[in-house]
Amino acid sequence: MQPRNSDAGQAFPIYITVVGGLLFLAFAYLAVGQAAANRNSAQTAADAAALAAALERRDQLAGAWVQDLLDPAEWQDIFDGEAEGIGPSCWRAHELAAQNDATVRCAPDGPLGYTVESRTNKPVGDSIVPGTEDKHAKASATAVIEPRCTFDLSAGEAEAEGGPLPLLTCKDREWELDPKGPVELLPKPEDLFDVHLAD
Repeated sequence: MQPRNSDAGQAFPIYITVVGGLLFLAFAYLAVGQAAANRNSAQTAADAAALAAALERRDQLAGAWVQDLLDPAEWQDIFDGEAEGIGPSCWRAHELAAQNDATVRCAPDGPLGYTVESRTNKPVGDSIVPGTEDKHAKASATAVIEPRCTFDLSAGEAEAEGGPLPLLTCKDREWELDPKGPVELLPKPEDLFDVHLAD
């Protein structure tokens, strides 16, 4: 009959192998988790930056509409994103990306949208996967601006001096516009335009 410590000696290498395998799996899961977290950070930065640029343009378009309130012939161009004098909006994307510890490339996607590509400032870091220490997560997002309002230029004497302005129908509300009323009673940017991420 063999001593019991001989069985223990045979089991020890198996034990070491199993523990080593479990440790390897744990580090592998950690590396995957690090990469996923970095990727989520990049996507968050891209989403926020694209929305910020689109919201900035929406606000400028809404301001242009208020300026041209008495000239309804210009309204459609504004709702199509083609208003004159609109400034750049990508600076807002860069500002939001910096707050999310990322850098971005931002470009208009037509007159009513922005596409942003983001890159995290922090790399994935050291892990058991070779080369991850210098890898930066990247992501992209597109935000679009959608007009919420319609109007009929043929209704009333809209273009005549002092004539009634067209009825502005914005989704679930109708606006009877009074050019002599306070600006506070006019539709807000969010009444005129929706801003959301593209599907």
